[in-house]
Amino acid sequence: MRIVIVGAGFGGIAAAIELRRHGFTDVTILEAAPELGGTWFYNDYPGAACDVPSHMYSFSFAQRRDWSRLCSPRQEILDYLRQVVDEHGIRPLIRFSQPVASATFDEATARWRLSTGSETFDAEAIILATGQLNRPAIPGLPGAEQFAGHSFHSARWDHDYDLTGRRVAVVGTGASAIQFVPRIAERVEQLTVYQRTPNWLLPRRNHKYPPLVRALIRHVPGLQRLRRAFLFNFLEGLTLSIRHPRTVGRLTAWRSARFMRSQLPDPELRRRVWPDYTFGCKRVLFSSHYLPALRRANVELVTEPIAAIEPTGVRTGDGATRDADCIIWATGFRATELVAPMRVEGTAGRRLEDAWAEGAHAHLGLTVPGFPSLFLMYGPNTNTSGGSIIFFEEQQAGYIRQALAHLRDGAYATLDVRTEVEAISNRETQERFAGTAWTDCHSWYQDDRGRIVANWPGYMREYLERVRSFEPAEYVFTPVPAPAPSAVT
Repeated sequence: MRIVIVGAGFGGIAAAIELRRHGFTDVTILEAAPELGGTWFYNDYPGAACDVPSHMYSFSFAQRRDWSRLCSPRQEILDYLRQVVDEHGIRPLIRFSQPVASATFDEATARWRLSTGSETFDAEAIILATGQLNRPAIPGLPGAEQFAGHSFHSARWDHDYDLTGRRVAVVGTGASAIQFVPRIAERVEQLTVYQRTPNWLLPRRNHKYPPLVRALIRHVPGLQRLRRAFLFNFLEGLTLSIRHPRTVGRLTAWRSARFMRSQLPDPELRRRVWPDYTFGCKRVLFSSHYLPALRRANVELVTEPIAAIEPTGVRTGDGATRDADCIIWATGFRATELVAPMRVEGTAGRRLEDAWAEGAHAHLGLTVPGFPSLFLMYGPNTNTSGGSIIFFEEQQAGYIRQALAHLRDGAYATLDVRTEVEAISNRETQERFAGTAWTDCHSWYQDDRGRIVANWPGYMREYLERVRSFEPAEYVFTPVPAPAPSAVT
């Protein structure tokens, strides 16, 4: 069986390792970037780091005891993933600088054909591991193309542009901005931060481990497993507070409010950064340095909506224009446009974007009816607000491997999730959001219709149970096409 994986981030690497460990030898990974890492390759802004502790934000089968701190910086995560790839012999499978433009299913041959523009690849099964946070979003503000200064998105940081002594405008205050704003505030002349929506924050100091702590982690048997088990349950507690915003959620919100008040002695600044929505509705952020950075003399927080971009800077709704030499767009990603801009066509020429016209959906976030032997990793409704994406992707890799093993061992050509199974799965997933904090405001978890397409509505342990075993009865299997009869002369 020939399998093609699209994407060499954590998800694609997890799938390749799982498949190779279970006898699938013909595996190719197509990666658009010149190097592996996915979001950790592209996001190299100052201060880039994970906000999930590293002993959970890593593969269970490739644990490390030499992390430098609780939540690792970007380069350490990237180095870890490269080491795992080399240890498992995956690098030779990767074809770099191969952005897939289209994937088309040929019903006559029961095979997929993928085109990168310069090459084509055939496969009996494909795994799309392109993730949710891979396409930067820049708002279409009037006049943006007329700006006379420099500009770039935080996920495509321009290291050749020196910010020292510049007047810098940062548009957005999400997870990336709270990491790089404290770093650049120290060296710019003036930093203007444009906030559309404030955030709930929790502390994250993230100092380097002292030598004694590092020695204990490295040498005490079982300590790493204990830490991972403790953190698993701790993160499930954060999901608990989001699922029950009127009870447990109030306690977590109180803790967040207490922390934020301690960092904001100025009541006016506190008023402007205070969230007016339920704790957990939007992504909860972790930083002990962002709010103090807003108190610096050279930093201004602007909460007036942006009206337009002028050649000299940013004009807000109150008519004021603040000059800027550089605009940094910290405006997140097009998270609900999964697999785009790749064109995916299944049976009868049906396009995936048409199947998702009313919002992306998939059985367990993995399979979509009408797209045989196609699997998604980090697909619809598999994001987490209180856990580790790596945990989800590792479980998905195991499920996909079981599905493909059943396909191979049964000598079938394709498998396709039953329409009624996927419909029930989708309905149950959406129904579970009722009464949770996720439904109390609009966030990037939702599409333009307000449908939550990014997040899993429950706990990590529940997802584990759902995908632990592949259920053949949920799928339709087709036999291998009969060979064409030879011509009679």
